[in-house]
Parts: sequence; structure tokens; C-alpha cells
Amino acid sequence: MNRPEILIPAPMLLSVLDALGERFVVHRLWEQKDPDAFLATVAPRVRGLAASSLAGRIDASWYDRLPALEIVANFGVGYDGIDADAAAARGIVVTNTPGVLDEEVADLTIGLLLATLRGIPQADRHVRDGAWAEKSFPLSPSLRGRRIGILGLGAIGKAVARRLEAFDVPIAYHGRSRQADIGYDYHDTPVALAAACDVLITIVPGGQGTQHLVDAAVLEALGAQGVFINVARGSVVDQDALIAALQQGTILAAGLDVYEDEPNVPASLRALPNTVLLPHIGSASKRTRAAMGGLVVDNLRAWFETGRALTPVAETPNPG
Repeated sequence: MNRPEILIPAPMLLSVLDALGERFVVHRLWEQKDPDAFLATVAPRVRGLAASSLAGRIDASWYDRLPALEIVANFGVGYDGIDADAAAARGIVVTNTPGVLDEEVADLTIGLLLATLRGIPQADRHVRDGAWAEKSFPLSPSLRGRRIGILGLGAIGKAVARRLEAFDVPIAYHGRSRQADIGYDYHDTPVALAAACDVLITIVPGGQGTQHLVDAAVLEALGAQGVFINVARGSVVDQDALIAALQQGTILAAGLDVYEDEPNVPASLRALPNTVLLPHIGSASKRTRAAMGGLVVDNLRAWFETGRALTPVAETPNPG
């Protein structure tokens, strides 16, 4: 029996490549001297595509070039880089990797929040630069007495909230609708949530529906003692408005793991002392990335063995 042929546009974990190679005929597009010519040769036989953020946007132009494509397996829970609607129109299933990274991202979120409030990276530099012998490190803000707002109470948002409960801080949230089984206070707009809290943690999906959801009005409502944490997507916040708010004291500080044009972070943002900036590492542990890669492989294997993917996205449910 012929093995299904899989296209991989950009580098992925070696463990994923090895696992796919055991089950499928794998075409590594990034290794080809002439990717376009190579793709034209193999495209009629490619039935699956394994994608990551490194592949760039997977849209209708890809689907047009891959007439036999049945499934796009995405390495990541966020799939705003994949045109799922266009895939659905062609009967192509798109999968992502939910669940396996929730706890890791939630851990990182709490670490980023504490680092931003207590100035942990700045304190580390204070010691390393030899400044401690000359002067004490300045007193920091505190998590004590703060009200936490979570913008997007999905699986990761709930994991963040569970951790925050241990800190004995009040928690509120905003989402598309109130969740009946959730006891946290609900606010019907991002502005209302920001006005009711002084820490705003953003963990909503990317895409057109959340583009610049956090804008100047939200940041102004958060206030001069407010702290903004973004572990969602850079597109969720108006980055220029955020920089202005940090420069002008509209908010106190920000901890960011994501940006509008990664890996390009504006010099004006990098220069701000009231920020903690991470290089999009929310799920970037060896354990979690291995689990994500395993789910990519399992989705492809399940599809070609049973005709049903394990974790199809809402726009492209399993047939039948």
C-alpha cells in the first residue's frame, strides 16, 4: 500500500520529522534548491500538510497549488495563520494542538506577571551590573491588593485563573459570552473589564475578530497603576497605542510574550524600562513542544487511517 505524501513547508522538530517519516512520504520544501519547481512536481500527490508559524500564512493560494490536499495539521493551538474558512470551502480539514500546552502557557503567564510586577529581570541586571554595592534596588509594585482581569477565559485562561486563585486575588473576565458555570465576575466589554481591574491578562485567539481588541480606550480604562500582560497574539493589541501608554504613564507596566511583527520588536518598545519582553516562549519547553509535535503526527495518522482527525478546528469539523 502506498504511503500518503505529506508536505512540510518549513522546519519542524526533528522528532516530528522522524515520526512523520516513519509513516508517510515526507517532502521537506525548505530543503529544496528550487522550492517552486519542486512543489509543482509533487503537488498533485500531496494529501497532507504539516504547518507551523515558520511556514507563513497557509491560505487559498496553497490550496490551489495542492489539488489533492485533505488535511492541514498545525503545530500550535492558535491557527490564525491558516485560512480555515477557505479550507472548509474545499473540504480540507484543519487541526491544531489544544490541551497539550495549556498548563505550560499558564505557568509562563504567572511567571511573566510576577516578573513584570516585581521587576525580576531588572533586579537580576542590578546584581550582575554590580549596582547593588552602590545602592539598593528600588521598591517594586506588588500583586497584593490587585484585581485581575482575564480577557478570554478559554482553556488556557481557566488554567491561569486556577493558579491565580492560590494568590488570593479577585478575578474577573470578559469573553464572547458569560459562562454559566464560572463564578468570577463577568464584564460585557474589554473596556468594562479593564476599568474593573488593575491587571489585564490577554489570552484570546488571534485573527480578524480580535484585531486590536486592546486599544487606547482599554489601556486608558486600565489606568495609571495598571499592568498589561499579553500571552495571546501580538495582533490582539494596538502596539502603537500600548507603546504610547507605557511612555506617557497611562498604564504602569507591561509584560509581553507576543508582538505584531515577530521577531521584529520596535526599538521604542525595547527601550522602555517598565516592560518585560519575552521572545514568544509561552509553550516553548522541551516537554510541551514534544507533546505538540506528537499531536500533529497523531492527527495526520488518524486522518489517513480512519478518515477522522483527533482535534479538528471548529471551521472544519470531521466529515459525517
